[in-house]
Parts: sequence; structure tokens; C-alpha cells
Amino acid sequence: MDRSPAPAGAFFLAGNPDSMSDAKDLDPTDWEVFRAQAHGALDAMIDHIRDVRERPVWREASAEVKARFRRELPLKGRDFSRTLADFDAYIKPYAIGNTHPLFMGWVQGAGTPVGMVAEMLAAGLDSNCGGRNHIALDVERQIALWMAQAFGFPPDASGIFVTGASMANFLSLLVARERAAGGKNVRLNGLGALDSVLVAYASREVHNCVRQAMELSGLGARHLRLIASDERRAMRVSDLQHAIAADRAAGLTPFLIVGTAGTVDTGAIDDLDALADVASEEEVWFHVDGAFGALAALSPALKPLVKGLERADSIAFDFHKWLHVPYDAGFFLVRDPQTHRRAFAADAAYLSRAPRGLAAGETWPCDLGPDLSRGFRALKTWFTIETYGVELLGACIEQTCHMARRLEALIEASPNFVMRAPVTLNIVCFGVAEDADGSLAREIVMDLHESGEAAPSLTILDGVPAIRAAIINHRTHKADIDRFMELLEAVRRQALREPHPEPLAAAPRGPGRTRLSQD
Repeated sequence: MDRSPAPAGAFFLAGNPDSMSDAKDLDPTDWEVFRAQAHGALDAMIDHIRDVRERPVWREASAEVKARFRRELPLKGRDFSRTLADFDAYIKPYAIGNTHPLFMGWVQGAGTPVGMVAEMLAAGLDSNCGGRNHIALDVERQIALWMAQAFGFPPDASGIFVTGASMANFLSLLVARERAAGGKNVRLNGLGALDSVLVAYASREVHNCVRQAMELSGLGARHLRLIASDERRAMRVSDLQHAIAADRAAGLTPFLIVGTAGTVDTGAIDDLDALADVASEEEVWFHVDGAFGALAALSPALKPLVKGLERADSIAFDFHKWLHVPYDAGFFLVRDPQTHRRAFAADAAYLSRAPRGLAAGETWPCDLGPDLSRGFRALKTWFTIETYGVELLGACIEQTCHMARRLEALIEASPNFVMRAPVTLNIVCFGVAEDADGSLAREIVMDLHESGEAAPSLTILDGVPAIRAAIINHRTHKADIDRFMELLEAVRRQALREPHPEPLAAAPRGPGRTRLSQD
């Protein structure tokens, strides 16, 4: 018997291949049964969205529920209906809660029924949007064209879907680095090919992902200058100019200014026009982190707040925030498509292009970012914009800002709470009167979470915890803001009676709903 080793990379299956059944696949054995189960699951999710106000904002999963997700790897499958039942019992009741109108702690979109259906349709197509010649890429290009129009970019601006604005901000730094390299091949030779150290500038209010981008790119966080902010928490332009001058005098190379349209803590907006002036004078890349605030441009009333956005070299923003496209749907838009492509395009035999057929096309999404395997994020965004239109979407954005002003007025009218930062867009930061160290504010937030009634968050302003209400949800109306204020007053009274209370006692309030004790 020949016992010579198998060739490298070879493998064998026991038995005669000719005798093996070829009937194995992953499709249902009974399509009609599956159809009924799938329709039932869709109906249940539609009900779930419709009845969002009848549930707690958030419920913590019990130890028993969490134990369900610490089981051994299953070797055998089971009926689809049992998997759906486990979803209903162990997953759906314990979601983060951002669909609820009183979820307002973090800037998270609330989704829409239209977006949910679009996500299902995209999953059915299962398109890989890294490249090749298929219609999904045309849908993505349509979104780029629409956003160029919305933000005042040229129609040939290039854009690409990414997971979120954190990744888009990272890509912006790499494109800006490519421009600053001035023809030197940094991608091949590394940062040592540059004549001097590159330095970037942003407000001290900027999102931490910008610092992380400096770290991951090899440029180093120490070369990100965090410029002081003014009383509106916007970057001080004069301080920026002084910092650039000092770095040039020290032999360093300024290459990037990051403006912020809607800071993560308070929603502040930098003077984008002034920053664009500085960037032009200094010949550096001007990028705007507009994670949620850039989309204020869709509201005629709010658009003046982001004046100067149209002068940026690139913009990072999220459709899954103020446009409520289901997660995830971040976007990166670049004015100069050639520089964008140079930063990422690479030759590979398996990505060879052809004059026609499925491999046709000059620029694929994999030439504009690091991902080759990419989902069809553009479809749910296209569905959202096509179905609702920018007038209604912009009106919903504007409405959340009105709700923030309403909450601000209620806070200012209360003797028990104090504003902690100016309201620019839709974020309201406030504290508790006579709570110098913020400990009572912290208790109030935790108690509200555990009650299931509302979900603000905490942030730190000037070293002290503050309550932060980011009103992003299109479902949040006047009655919800008034209810939130009532809850704040009630939980403050209870927390004062019990400085370190157990989770708030709750009384029944309809199916699956609780109410704070107010006696």
C-alpha cells in the first residue's frame, strides 16, 4: 500500500466520493413552512416597533438569560421555530433601547420600519460590495452623489460606506497623509520617507476616535494638537493659528485640521468657515467630523449652523444617527476623488479589471477604503431617502432640536436642576442644584436606567459629572420631554431620601412597562 505523504495542501474525505449524496444545502426542506415562520417573525418585529412606548426603555438581562449565551458549540441543528422562540425570549426584550422615544443618553438613531425591511431585502441579495460590476455599487454611488449635492461638494466627489464616523475619520487622516506626502510613497516606505513629522489639529472637544486614528496610523497621538475651546465649546481659531505657527517654527509639518460639526458631549459646532480659511492659508487638509451634526444641512433652518461645511476636503458622518438608517451606515465623502483613490487603491491579481463583464469598472469601493468584503449598506440608506425624502428627514432633525430647546427651558425653570452647557443642536447637558461633585446626578442616571422609564447618560464637563440628554429620536415629542422632566424631579426626590438606593421600586404600568415610585 502506498503510504507516501499527501501533497501539501491536500485533504481527503473518507469513503467513495461517487457514493456521496449531493443533496446537502442550507435551504428549507419545506418552503411554505419557512414562509409562514418568516412572515410571523416579520409581523412580530413590526409589532415590536409599533408598540415601543409600551415597553421599558431598557431591561438588564438576568443571570439566567445571559447563561443562555454561554453554552457549548452546537453540533446538531434544530427547528427554525425554536431559534425564533429563543430570539423572542432571550434577545428581543433586552436590546439597548434606542428605538424608544425616551432613550436619549447617546447619539444613536432610532431606526424605521422602512429601514428594517430594506435590511431584510439586502440580506436576501447578499451582495458583496467590495467591487465588481453589479447594481449595488451604482446605488452606493447614487448616495455619494446625493450627499455631494446636500453638502455643496462637486458632483464627482467620491464617497464610501464604512461602519461609522470613527472609521471615516480614520480614513480621512490616511487621505490627508497621502496628500501631505507630496508624491513620496508613504504606503511603501513608511513615515520615514517624509521630510518632517506631520502634525494635526482639532478642538479639545473632538471625538477620541481622532486621537486613535493618529495612533493607528503611526503618526502618534503626541502629534495631535488639541486646541482650546471657547465658551460655546467651539475651537478657538486664534489659538489654532498660533499652534500652527509654532509647529512650523519647530520644523514640523502641519497637514490636517479637523473641525467638528456636533461635538459628542454637547453638540457644539466649530466655526467651519474660519477653519476653512486657515486650512486654505496654510495649505493643509480640512476635514470635518460631522458624525451627526453634518446632516443639519438637510434642514433649511439649521443649515446656517454648518456654514463652511461645503469648503471641507472631506466629511465623516453617519446615516445611522439623524437619518435613522439601521446600524451600521457610516459614510466618508471626499472632494478630490484622485487623492482618495491614491490613498487606498492597490494592484492584486484576483482584483484584475476587465473591459466588460462582472469584472468591469475602473474604480471599485475597495479602491476607496480598506475593506474588500462589504455589505450592501447603501440599500437601506437609499430606501430611507427615497421613501421619506430630505424635506421630511430634515424636518425630523429640526424637531429634535426644538425638543432640546423645550427641555432646556424646563431645566431652567426648575429650581432643582441647572444647565451645564449651551444647547447648540439637540444635546442638553445639565446637573442637579447643590450637587458640586456630581454624585447625585450619577445616581439619578443609574436609577432612571434601572427603572426602565428613561435613558439619559452621563458625561464629564469641567471635571464634574453631568446628565446628558441627546434627543436624536424622531419619535420623541413634546409629551415625552414633559414626561422626562417629571421623571427627573421624581427620581431626584427619591434619591435624596435614599442617597445610595437599591434599584428603584417600580409599579405596573401596562404590558412590560414600569413607573417610578413618586410617593
